[in-house]
Amino acid sequence: MTDSLMFNNEAYVFLETDRPEQLFTPAEMFAKLKEIAIASADDLPLDVQEITGVDERAQYMLDTICELHLAPGEYLQWYAVRLEK
Repeated sequence: MTDSLMFNNEAYVFLETDRPEQLFTPAEMFAKLKEIAIASADDLPLDVQEITGVDERAQYMLDTICELHLAPGEYLQWYAVRLEK
C-alpha cells in the first residue's frame, strides 16, 4: 500500500496557553488564523503586520510560521498532521 493511501486529509493541531489542544481542518485553521490576524493585529510579528489583507495574513501565517507569542507567558502554536485512515 502506498503512503498516499494510508493517510486521510491533512489536519492541524492548535495549541493555546492553558487550553486543551484542538484539531482543525485546513479551512477551520485558516479561519482561526484570520481571527488571530484581526484580534491581535498589533501583536503580530512585523513581517506579518506588513501584509495588508486579512486573508493574505492568515495564509502567510499558515504557510510560514507555526508559533506566536502574543504576551508574556502566552503562546499559540499550530502544526499540520496527517490522520491515518
